[in-house]
Amino acid sequence: MTVAEKKRSRGRPKKGEEKKTSAAQQIKGAKYSLGKVPENLTENQKVKLEMISKSQPELYRAYMLKEKLRLIFHMKAENKEQLEEIKTELDSWHGWAWRSRIKPFVELQKKIRRHYDAILATMKYRLSNARIEATNNKIKLSIRMAYSFRNMDNMLAMIMLRCSNIEVALPRLYAA
Repeated sequence: MTVAEKKRSRGRPKKGEEKKTSAAQQIKGAKYSLGKVPENLTENQKVKLEMISKSQPELYRAYMLKEKLRLIFHMKAENKEQLEEIKTELDSWHGWAWRSRIKPFVELQKKIRRHYDAILATMKYRLSNARIEATNNKIKLSIRMAYSFRNMDNMLAMIMLRCSNIEVALPRLYAA
């Protein structure tokens, strides 16, 4: 090869030549297509997803695993039959994720297997720990705000006030 041939060509490809695209360029802009619920995809996003299914099979398999798990977690478990259906679907997903050899999904299926009973109980009773986490966040913020307090009792009082439903009426100053 001569030096002229080694040089990278610039600009648009010549007439009749196809532009070479890397894998990164092919999936550029697919973030929203891969993150959205399939029912909410625009036409362009559907086309992008179709292109990914043909050119990037591992990425598309990861997308399908994500969607299957999302659908499983949206299933209702109001009676024993529905709970059994969720168990079979979750077991099926577990096997699929294990065989996919996509490292993040293999790790996720291990975590799901470890917390299997808790996940099923959550789906059965539809309870979450969101309120507890919110209260913990309030407490941490109050402790951070009370950093300069000299007395621990004052900090505890602030936490109790912030985490309770007590309304404290502050004195109003009226302009004379």
